[in-house]
Amino acid sequence: MNLHFIAIGGSAMHNLALELHEKGYQITGSDDTIFEPSKSRLEKKGLLPKEFGWFPNKINLTIDAVVLGMHAKADNPELLKAKELGLKIYSYPEFLYEQSKNKTRVVIGGSHGKTTITSMILHVMNYHEINVDYMVGAQLEGFDTMVKLTEKNEFIVLEGDEYLSSPIDLRPKFHLYKPNIALLSGIAWDHINVFPTFENYVEQFSIFTNSLTNGGIMVYNEEDIEVKNVVEKSENSIKKYPYTTPEYKIVNGTTYIETPEGEMPLEFFGKHNLQNMAGAKWICQHMGVGEDEFYEAIASFKGASKRLEKIAETTSAVVYKDFAHSPSKVEATTKAVKNQYKDRKVIACLELHTYSSLNPTFLKEYFGALDNADVAVVFYSPHALEIKKLAAITEKQIKDAFQRKDLIVYTNPTEFQEFIFNQNFENTALLLMSSGNYGGLDLNKFKEVI
Repeated sequence: MNLHFIAIGGSAMHNLALELHEKGYQITGSDDTIFEPSKSRLEKKGLLPKEFGWFPNKINLTIDAVVLGMHAKADNPELLKAKELGLKIYSYPEFLYEQSKNKTRVVIGGSHGKTTITSMILHVMNYHEINVDYMVGAQLEGFDTMVKLTEKNEFIVLEGDEYLSSPIDLRPKFHLYKPNIALLSGIAWDHINVFPTFENYVEQFSIFTNSLTNGGIMVYNEEDIEVKNVVEKSENSIKKYPYTTPEYKIVNGTTYIETPEGEMPLEFFGKHNLQNMAGAKWICQHMGVGEDEFYEAIASFKGASKRLEKIAETTSAVVYKDFAHSPSKVEATTKAVKNQYKDRKVIACLELHTYSSLNPTFLKEYFGALDNADVAVVFYSPHALEIKKLAAITEKQIKDAFQRKDLIVYTNPTEFQEFIFNQNFENTALLLMSSGNYGGLDLNKFKEVI
């Protein structure tokens, strides 16, 4: 099969292209720019476009189908040519569904925790040498790509993103998968540019719940009031399995949980991650992994990439980076670090980088999000606002939103980096939260300065 990828350089798109190339598909693609690591990975397999840009002459009747990425625009010249020729055009989630129609589809949804829960499930399956297909939003230790598609595996585990499918398909991705087994971890308003009201956002999770196949299984976090309402009010003919945070304790910086075999130490921490583990355990049990087998495997799970990822440590200092950027994630992650390091000074740094986080109306959702930190810092780039064509934000607006008088705000990357690297890291835990890079912060330098 000949497939052409419009916007092949995206994190998800290039992984799908690599996996299909391994399966023997003929793959071509285009993009206006491609960053690392996508660029090197595509180049290694001979899939990197010879030049960047959009070239309608690449689109012809020898192509069986086009896979369209979100990065492309609705007026993309290659897309218009594909439409003109009447070629089949798939969004990323549509194509994944086509590849998994005959499998048991397990879809992990929620505003937060999706990648971690999916990663936990795949870690457990990999530990017990159970082969499953998958699509996950982070590169995992022990896995070559973020996508795996086979003809023979019974299950496929899909991270169910609620963002839009493609420039010409404005349905949330997770509405297209039609799960046999699903999970909802939490609902906290996000993607304000697409879902302008909280009610509109919550509705997407109701639609997802009702998209489960007849007799399907929904595992859900009943400690999240919105999730509980959505699932328990659903009249879809599905089986409902609630979960809650397991009992745990922290001793000398290590988190322990109770299991049927007694106390067990974990490599990860934070109440939100223990909730994630509880959900993952239910899913694994529905996939045939017993409780004892689950605990045996999860004991060696260190966490998903960029999710409370330890980047430097000494006997008296530690530095974590985390993908957290929405208010609920920022609050949960900051609280987790403070609980884990109660006797240390916690410095929490947040970069406002996404469309939602840079929206003056949405900013008020961050009220209290950094309250668990001893030192709270917010960084944002006025240039990012210009790129996203958003109104300027003042330091006062940010301080008013977080409602923290001692909040430190930086807009200059150099000044922010000077502040961070000149800290006294004795008896300190530093947390860096962002989906960006703080204007070019060198994370390797922390190994020298702490």
